[in-house]
Amino acid sequence: MKVVIFGGTGFIGSALTSYWQQQGHEITIITRSKSRIDTSAHPKNQTQGAAASPNYLTWEQLSESSSSKLEVDAVINLAGATLSQRWTGKAKNRILESRLQATNLAAKWVQALNHKPKVIIQGSAVGIYGTSLTETFDEYSPPDAEDFLANVTRQWEAEADEGFQGIRLVKLRTGVVLGNTGGAYPLMRLPILLGAGGKIGDGNQWVPWIHIADIVALIDFCTMHPEVNGAINAVSPNPLTNDEFSRIVSRVHRRPYWFPLPAFLLRALLGEMSALLLEGQRVVPKAALEHGFRFQFPELESAAADLKKKAK
Repeated sequence: MKVVIFGGTGFIGSALTSYWQQQGHEITIITRSKSRIDTSAHPKNQTQGAAASPNYLTWEQLSESSSSKLEVDAVINLAGATLSQRWTGKAKNRILESRLQATNLAAKWVQALNHKPKVIIQGSAVGIYGTSLTETFDEYSPPDAEDFLANVTRQWEAEADEGFQGIRLVKLRTGVVLGNTGGAYPLMRLPILLGAGGKIGDGNQWVPWIHIADIVALIDFCTMHPEVNGAINAVSPNPLTNDEFSRIVSRVHRRPYWFPLPAFLLRALLGEMSALLLEGQRVVPKAALEHGFRFQFPELESAAADLKKKAK
C-alpha cells in the first residue's frame, strides 16, 4: 500500500509510520521543512519484508505539477498546530488556521491527483462535543456550538467534508493519546513519578483516553475496511474521571496519591488553556466497536503498565 501522511513527523504520525513500515507499506511524509526532519524518528526497519525508509516531500514540492502523478492508496492528514500553548488571541488563530490551511492544501492536492486515493483519514478531536460532567457522547452526538475547541474542530471537519468530496472520508476524533514519546501523558504522569500525584481541580472531569498502539491500529483498521466512513471516536471504551485516571496511574507506578492541584492555580499558570486539564467529556467509541474493532488496551491499568514497561 502507498500512503501519504501529512503531519507524519509528529507523535501519532511517527508511530503510525513505524507500524506501517513493519507491514511493508510505502510511506511518503509531507513536512513543512526537510531541514527539521529527525530521521532517527523513522529508522529503516530491518525486518524481512519491511519497506524502505519514508520518502519526504515539502509543501512546496507538493505544489509542483509532477506531484500529481504520484500513486496513492490512502492519505492521512494529522497536520495542525499544537494545543499546548497559551491560548492568546494569536495562538487561537494559529490553532484554527493551521488546521484549515493544512486540510485545504491537502484536499487541493488530492483533487489534482491523476489517480485518487481510496480513503482519507482526517484528523479531528473529541473536543467537537464540548464539555460535560454528565453527558455521554458518541459519534451521533451533535457538535457543541460555543466551546472554543468544539468550534475549531467543527470548522476543521467542515473543511475536510468540502475538500475531499467523492472520496471515502474517515474523521478520526481523537482523545488523550497515551504514549512515552509525546502527547500529554508524560506531563500528566510526571507529578505522580515525583511523588506528588493527585487529582486536578475537583477530579470529576472526564478523560477520554487511548493507548498509542490502539490509535495506530484503529487508523490501520479504518484504512483497510472500506465500510468505515464518517466520524470515528478514537478513544478507549472505558473513559475515566481525572480522579480515577490519576489513582490508577499512581497505583501502577506504586507512588502516593495525595497532592491535589487546585483549579485556581492551574488557571493562573495556564490561562484559558487550563480547560484542557480542568474540563472534559465522556466519549465512547460506538462506531469503532460496531465495525468490529478490538482494543488491545481497553483498560487504563494495562495501558499504563505497558507504557511503564516500555519506558525502562
